[in-house]
Amino acid sequence: MARVLVVDDEVNIRELVRLHLSFEGHACVLAGDGLEALQLARAEPFDLFVVDLMLPGLDGVSLCRAIRQQARSAGAPILMLTARRDESDKVVGLDSGADDYVTKPFGVREFVARVRALLRRAGAPTADTSSATRPVTTHGISVDQARHLVEVDGRPVEVTPQELALLHVLASQPGIVFSREALLRRVWGTDTHVTDRSVDTLVKRVRQKIERDPGRPERLLTVWGVGYKFRDLE
Repeated sequence: MARVLVVDDEVNIRELVRLHLSFEGHACVLAGDGLEALQLARAEPFDLFVVDLMLPGLDGVSLCRAIRQQARSAGAPILMLTARRDESDKVVGLDSGADDYVTKPFGVREFVARVRALLRRAGAPTADTSSATRPVTTHGISVDQARHLVEVDGRPVEVTPQELALLHVLASQPGIVFSREALLRRVWGTDTHVTDRSVDTLVKRVRQKIERDPGRPERLLTVWGVGYKFRDLE
């Protein structure tokens, strides 16, 4: 059972989400505005956040960023709800720390599938990825996916489940170039509908945490026209 903080200013949406997550066996705490949600996130840990983009008091983007700075739940996945369909709005949400998004109005089956996928990635690895979860150390980066631990030059760094998955895929095979499509499959799986732009956004977030100068990366490198790779072994 997961503890989920559901943040939406529409009562009907909050109750709909609570109802169907309760069918899945999860316990939900409900909040109607961003400031109330932030107080709850600071007071107790949660396993998942469901956050509306447009909130009174504190908007969803600012709330996501604030959650990522809270030690209690910094690594918990965030699913953003948005009534906007523009790609730029979705990218802003992902860039703020959200792991996935659902566009309103959404189907209940799709929503529940997204929640299952996020919680699965945040928890125990699946059978087809278990062989790739051994700790990895390269170029000053240590990644322990099973224990959800990342160290950069000996310093612990808080990461989200998707940031951890991306970092582990690339760091465990330095020098190997992964296309955006390959990273989508390895990090998001096949049960979400995200775009290549989501990979670029996630890479940007990871670079902010592992590079001395994110604008001039030395570890997580771009291979123009192909994809991304971790720096080759020397």
